Amino acid sequence: MSEPATALRNDTFLRACLREPTAYTPLWLMRQAGRYLPEYNATRARAGSFMGLATNPDFATEVTLQPLERWPLDAAILFSDILTVPDAMGLGLSFAAGEGPRFAHPVRDEAAVARLAVPDLARLRYVFDAVRSIRKALAGRVPLIGFSGSPWTLACYMVEGAGSDDYRTVKTMLYARPDLLHRILDINAQAVAAYLNAQIDAGAQAVMVFDSWGGVLADAAFRTFSLRYTRAVVRQLKREAEGRRVPCIVFTKGGGGWLEEIAEPAEGGGADVIGLDWTTDLGRARKRIDDRVALQGNLDPTVLFAPPAVVAAEARAVLDSFGAAKRPDGRHGGHVFNLGHGISQFTPPEHVAALVEAVHGHSRRSRNAT
Repeated sequence: MSEPATALRNDTFLRACLREPTAYTPLWLMRQAGRYLPEYNATRARAGSFMGLATNPDFATEVTLQPLERWPLDAAILFSDILTVPDAMGLGLSFAAGEGPRFAHPVRDEAAVARLAVPDLARLRYVFDAVRSIRKALAGRVPLIGFSGSPWTLACYMVEGAGSDDYRTVKTMLYARPDLLHRILDINAQAVAAYLNAQIDAGAQAVMVFDSWGGVLADAAFRTFSLRYTRAVVRQLKREAEGRRVPCIVFTKGGGGWLEEIAEPAEGGGADVIGLDWTTDLGRARKRIDDRVALQGNLDPTVLFAPPAVVAAEARAVLDSFGAAKRPDGRHGGHVFNLGHGISQFTPPEHVAALVEAVHGHSRRSRNAT
């Protein structure tokens, strides 16, 4: 069970997710607790490894709160990894120094696929313990976002065994043995839904599905092997907790061409928020979906390497592209400011300060002017 509910002192993020009136545009950053922060690197050194950090609720709590100590961000996001679910399936996740994630037991043949099963959530207890610990430490300061990788994105790592430049192994399975891939995706969808619901039970106040590799698929393949299973997850999610709605965010990197389909409500309810990368204009995206859902994004992360004045100008341009929160017909459009992907480890922290100040200041002034 989650900690007793604490009244939120700042619910701007949740209100924007639900397209409710807000005094300004809320902001959080994908990978906001990460290697660009000296304090994160110090905590990681104490933990001994990435997995030592991610699997220890005390360390996970510490790093989750670090960016909030620096800047008035409007949400915290659980510090974890998208590959916790396949790791709990017994695939043997590891992170070598200077390398990305790797699985000791990739899923590439009929026997390996047949052995797959939805994992015992007890193997992921450290994640739920971290959610409870973070909620207690936040004490109502801002909402906490839980997350998971999408069924397709998890399958990419599970079949490739690591990251990939061309996804040759998993895409070969997609075309040559779609039956095997469909079984992997079905297991993943069940597991992800159960995993996110357990995060909600532990205290997550919003959840996000990262479809990081959906954009590598051909059009028909995206609909069949990615979107179908993301929708299956969203249909199974708990949407109410602690007396209020739990928003669901879906982010498909490279998914701007499928915006209307991603935003279309699935049977039983769809996502409340669609995340967009930096290749899609927010204003045009908003018109395409007619404010049926809120939008999240979408500053190019490399903008943060420019001087602070440029960072502020680019942030204002993103806000202006989205347009006024309130439409002439009285309806509200929701916008959660974010980057179009995760923040780089080389980002100067002082440039993030310029971003936060620009987003909050410009959006407040824009609302006061209307």
